[in-house]
Amino acid sequence: MIIKKKNQKTINEKISFNGIGLFTGEKVSLNIYPADEDTGIVFLRKDLKNVPLIKIDLSLITESDRRTMIGLDKNSIQTVEHLLSALYSLEIDNALIEIYGSEIPIYDGSSKYFVEKFLEIGLKDQNKIKKFFSINNPVYFSEDFTHIIALPSNEFRISFTFHSKNTFIGSQYYSYLVDPESYLEQIAPCRTFSVYEEIKYILDNNFIKGGSLDNAVVIKDNAVLNKEGVRFKDEMVRHKILDMIGDLSLIGKRFNAHIISIKSGHLTNVKFAKLLNSHLVELS
Repeated sequence: MIIKKKNQKTINEKISFNGIGLFTGEKVSLNIYPADEDTGIVFLRKDLKNVPLIKIDLSLITESDRRTMIGLDKNSIQTVEHLLSALYSLEIDNALIEIYGSEIPIYDGSSKYFVEKFLEIGLKDQNKIKKFFSINNPVYFSEDFTHIIALPSNEFRISFTFHSKNTFIGSQYYSYLVDPESYLEQIAPCRTFSVYEEIKYILDNNFIKGGSLDNAVVIKDNAVLNKEGVRFKDEMVRHKILDMIGDLSLIGKRFNAHIISIKSGHLTNVKFAKLLNSHLVELS
């Protein structure tokens, strides 16, 4: 397989973000800086003393079914998937992310704000060529009702089927070619979502301290509680794709494959990422 060579990419200048963590409810701030070639995406918890960089590493992922966490013990960062999805989809390879807090800001529950700000300051090509990887044979993963298949391909595409017992959501399918040109319009605006009856327990016990209708789509009694309604009739499955891009970016490699997913979430995305990584081969 031959691919068009692309240069590595970073951001033009420092950019700052401030917001609230969905799970902690705490105010958090980020400073994201350009980084040299081959740096990758790295985090630094500036609110802690003598803390090393947290580099994208599948061995440092804490499994969670409602968000993705990286790092170890206190030196960890949660809800990284929306920011990572934006970085990967815009083909930003190198960035240093200083964070004051333990969670990435949730904003409206999508990655739209991150993408808009990155495009506002601009991106720049670097001197080194990106490395690309692929698979030679299909890779399969199944666990309970979740099934994920990666097929050899000359592009990175995710085809996702999502089903909910909630009749408003029902069954949704979307197939998306991961591309910086279309990401802002088709995927980035899609917000995280919950069925109220399914999360009532964690809401009642204050496990989601920063959650509100400002940062998630909430469906109750088969109706959307948000005044805005949904941004797409299939916003839920599109958000699942947004999450999956972010979770698979934790492999730390650019790769081509057609990912076909049935009802996966953060836990199974991460398990599949580890499996897929063991099958990736570098393209020449």
